[in-house]
Amino acid sequence: MGTLALAAKITHVPSMYLSEQPGPHFGCRDAAIAGHRELGRRCRARGVDTIVVLDVHWLVNAGYHVNCAPHFAGTYTSNELPHFIRNLPYAYPGNPALGQAIARAATDAGVATRAHHDTSLGLEYGTLVPMRYMNADGHFRVVSVAAWCNWHALDDSRRFGAALRTAIERGHDGTVAVFASGSLSHRFNDNGSPESAMHEISDEFYRQVDLRVVELWRAGDWPTFTRMLPRYAERCVGEGGMHDTAMLLGMLGWDRYDRGVDVITPYFASSGTGQINCEFPVE
Repeated sequence: MGTLALAAKITHVPSMYLSEQPGPHFGCRDAAIAGHRELGRRCRARGVDTIVVLDVHWLVNAGYHVNCAPHFAGTYTSNELPHFIRNLPYAYPGNPALGQAIARAATDAGVATRAHHDTSLGLEYGTLVPMRYMNADGHFRVVSVAAWCNWHALDDSRRFGAALRTAIERGHDGTVAVFASGSLSHRFNDNGSPESAMHEISDEFYRQVDLRVVELWRAGDWPTFTRMLPRYAERCVGEGGMHDTAMLLGMLGWDRYDRGVDVITPYFASSGTGQINCEFPVE
């Protein structure tokens, strides 16, 4: 029997990597990086052996997919923002058995899912950025789940999340953390302005809705949030359709979940988008 020890919604803004580089943006994301390091510390304290990342930078058009290679290694440059993330080295162990258990549990629950353990499929930066700060020494095994689900129903992602919990607890002998890696609102700034608008939101409407969502999360008002999630994802341009968030809440019980979040990195704006690091207490 496996254990779910930690769950969180996390940022992965590419300016975190830019924040390490000498230049005008050096240190600009220290708070977000510190939040990731704190989550890594909590994982170690709770005996986590594997981190599952629900990655909204992995786009899929059909079905659900799990990247569970035995090992991940390479040098990554973002195709979206190659001037923000370039030549980022990485090396992490994987967990094929857990990835395959996730695919089986989801498929058995009626959500067709494939596990990929023997291909050249690489990791996207929704996984690579947090792992850089939580898992620099490769202490944790890594499994990545595609959460930019272009043509999928949020309710299917909820059901996938419930199956993910089943796989962790019944199909895995270990201790797991799950991170929904994606933003809140995600209306990116117009062409030419991501760097100049590094600390700005693209529209005040998005900030105000994001802040209300954070209030609901702190209060543990999940019945209200789950009812508004589809419209929130649509009107506030949720990253990847917010399928990462639907998966996370599906894993935790959806509207029956009743815990308030622990905000680790307070809400901040980044190149037009709304971001946060917060832990969802696991019962």
